[in-house]
Amino acid sequence: MDILGVDEAGRGSVLGPMVIAGVIVPEKMEKVLSRMGVKDSKRLTPNRRTILSRKLKKMFEYDMIIITARQIDEMRAEGINLNEIEKNAMEELILRMKPERAIVDAVDVKAERFQENLRKDTGFDVIAEHKADDTYIQVGAASIIAKAERDAQIAEINKEFIKQGGIGSGYPSDPTTKKFLENYTYDEMPDFVRRSWNTVAKMK
Repeated sequence: MDILGVDEAGRGSVLGPMVIAGVIVPEKMEKVLSRMGVKDSKRLTPNRRTILSRKLKKMFEYDMIIITARQIDEMRAEGINLNEIEKNAMEELILRMKPERAIVDAVDVKAERFQENLRKDTGFDVIAEHKADDTYIQVGAASIIAKAERDAQIAEINKEFIKQGGIGSGYPSDPTTKKFLENYTYDEMPDFVRRSWNTVAKMK
């Protein structure tokens, strides 16, 4: 069976895009991925993620949806919350890739409800579970591709601001990211800043 794993990177970040990646891994290839060291991207070094992402892209069919900070702000202004933004992207990947089964990391607190909604909206066999990137190697593979892409985009942005001390990881808890944001007033924020995040919105 060809199984699509779907996962995201950058959901909680205040800087840069959210990346949702999907990769189709046949069941017969699961052991190969396991031997390669494929697992949840958070348990790998950035360098290892980059290497594995390149290999996975060569080996399997994959696709990505990249949602910019500006697009996230615009959708949230229209009343679309982050869970819905991610769910819509996951649905789009499932519809594009047409797998025999899809496995996704559930973003709803009720994984079963999220699963039923995805099944109903796409017409595909979908499994949605919390921490699916730890349980299913297909989702682990998707998390690696998503995180490597986001890392690359953050690194590219960082090059422009390295003389100012850099932008950090982009997450609100990162002291370098906090310091970077303090250099701007709300209206001066660069395009890659999610202005709708509380960290930034309270600077108005």
